[in-house]
Amino acid sequence: MRTLSLGRTGPDISALGFGAMSFGGIFGPTTEAESLACLDAMYEAGITFIDTANIYGMGISETVVGTWLASRKPKVVLATKASFVAGPPRRVDNSAEHLRSELEASLKRLGREQVDLFYIHRREHARPLEEVIGTLHDLEREGKIGGYGMSEIAPETLREAHAIHPCRAVQNEYSLWSRQPELGLIQECGRLGVTFVAFSPLARGMLGQRPLPFASVSDGFRSQNPRFTQPYFDRNQARIEPFRAFCAARGWSVPATALAWVMAAGPHVVPIPGTRSAERLKEWLPLPDLTEEDRAEIERILPAGFAAGDRYGDGQLLSIERYC
Repeated sequence: MRTLSLGRTGPDISALGFGAMSFGGIFGPTTEAESLACLDAMYEAGITFIDTANIYGMGISETVVGTWLASRKPKVVLATKASFVAGPPRRVDNSAEHLRSELEASLKRLGREQVDLFYIHRREHARPLEEVIGTLHDLEREGKIGGYGMSEIAPETLREAHAIHPCRAVQNEYSLWSRQPELGLIQECGRLGVTFVAFSPLARGMLGQRPLPFASVSDGFRSQNPRFTQPYFDRNQARIEPFRAFCAARGWSVPATALAWVMAAGPHVVPIPGTRSAERLKEWLPLPDLTEEDRAEIERILPAGFAAGDRYGDGQLLSIERYC
């Protein structure tokens, strides 16, 4: 597995990461045993970068990761996040008090004295950015975090934050069907030496090896995303089908091809697909070596903007920075 530096100053991470959101039950029920087996398969595949958050299952994901770390003692790089305050209504809090208390709870669940990367999960726009970055810089100086990151932000916010204190990573949604980061954010990360972490690179399961049945997304988190509601869901499945045929004709798995496409966006781009199943994880590899011709054909099959429906509902978009 190729490695790269997380931000300009490291540590080194695998070029393919792992998103642990599924361990919290957000995409369906799971067990600790199933999650631990999935993490074992992840590590065996050479993936050493794990991304979780305090809100994934309200601490369940971090607890599972902490249990795995304590029993296996692997050499991995950890990222977690904080900012959300459970509602109703859910709100964003970037205050020093909230970030510190949530980080302490995360470290306890993870069984660590330091986390390598600590994100603000969303930006609280009413709070001055200088104050927020100041808090994160303080946590870094105190040895609580190795560096800070930001999630779902615009290029201008990255420029402003990085000028206050260097940012280690930015995490935004990016995949074949969510391509807004191509309009400046991926490029700005590259210019500043910031790692771009692509979450949901498999389109929340739509780019898995097998088509998702509508019944599996008709309730829960995905049911709040317009792309997973009808009639958009069926339209999107139909539009993805030729891509499935393209992959099958070459003997490549659908998720491996989609991940290779994301990684080709730049040497600083790290996708973090997620799953709760070791079997599904094994379908991510091996990654095909895409040629320019392959990429051109993928662009023809799934051009920018092919997806029907927005990626989030109106309420979910309130805390996300949009641009262009």
